[in-house]
Amino acid sequence: MDDLTVNTNPGFSTRLKASFVKLRGSERKIVEFIEKHQDEIIHLSITEVAERSETSESSVVRLCKRLGYKGFQDLKIHLAREVIQPQQQIHEVIEKEDDVTTVKKKIFQSNIQALYDSLEVCDNEELNRAVEVISQADFIEFYGSGGSGTVALDAHHKLLKLGIKSFAYNDSTLQAMSASVLSEKDVVIAISHTGATKEVLNAIKLAKDAGATVVCITNSSKSPITKISDIVLQTASKETLFRTDAISSRIAQLTIIDILVASIANQKYEYYLNNLQKTRKSTIGKKL
Repeated sequence: MDDLTVNTNPGFSTRLKASFVKLRGSERKIVEFIEKHQDEIIHLSITEVAERSETSESSVVRLCKRLGYKGFQDLKIHLAREVIQPQQQIHEVIEKEDDVTTVKKKIFQSNIQALYDSLEVCDNEELNRAVEVISQADFIEFYGSGGSGTVALDAHHKLLKLGIKSFAYNDSTLQAMSASVLSEKDVVIAISHTGATKEVLNAIKLAKDAGATVVCITNSSKSPITKISDIVLQTASKETLFRTDAISSRIAQLTIIDILVASIANQKYEYYLNNLQKTRKSTIGKKL
C-alpha cells in the first residue's frame, strides 16, 4: 500500500469544516470571499482581502490562526498547493478509461483520506458531550435513510451487544411516530451525509419538540440538520460520479459510531464487558 497517496496535512476545506461553527461574523465573510475567489487569493495582499470582503486585516489574521495557519502568507501557500497542484485529487474521480487496478487504488485512497479528514473535523468537545448524553439516556434512537439507514442499524446492533436498549428506524413514518412520543430523557442520533434529508429533518424536529436531545452525524457543517441538532459530529468525505452514497462516507460514519460505543463501554468497563460476553454466548448455537 506504499503507493497510495494520502494527505495527512488537512487542506483549507477540511480545516474550515473543523472550525466553521466557531467562526464569527467577520470571519465567515472572509471565508465566503475565499471560497468564491480561490484562484485570486494567492495573488492578493491581506489588505486587498480585507477590503474586498468588507472586514479588517486583523479579522483575516484571526481567521488564519483559527484555521491552524501561521498567518495569511501560510494560508496562501497551502491554498496555492490545492488550487495549482491538487495532488492528483486525493478523492480522485474514477475515469471512464480506468482499469480495475486503478479503480482499486483510487477508492482505497479516498476511503483512507476520508478517515484522516474526519479525524480533523470531528470536534472533541462535541464527542464528549455526545458520550455524556447517550450514557445518561433512558432510550436511544437512530434515524437514517438509504445508506445512512444501514449505519443506523449497525449502531443499534453495537449498543445491543453491550446491553444498551436502543432502536434504529429507516422508515420515515416510523421515525416520525416514534420521535413524537419521546421525552427529555431520550436521545436521537440522526445520521445523514448531506444533512438535508427531509424525512430525517422532520423526525428530529418532532423529537426536539418532545424534549429529546438530538445528536447528528453529518458531512456538512452548513446543512439544515446542524441547525436543529444539539450536538454535531462531523465527518469529511467527498462523493463523485459513480460514487454518490460512496462507502467512504459510510466508513466515516461507522467510525464515529465506533468511537461513541467504545467510549461509553469504557465508562463501565467490567459491566459492559460482562454484557458483551452474555450476548456473544447467546448466539453461539447459531454458528457452525
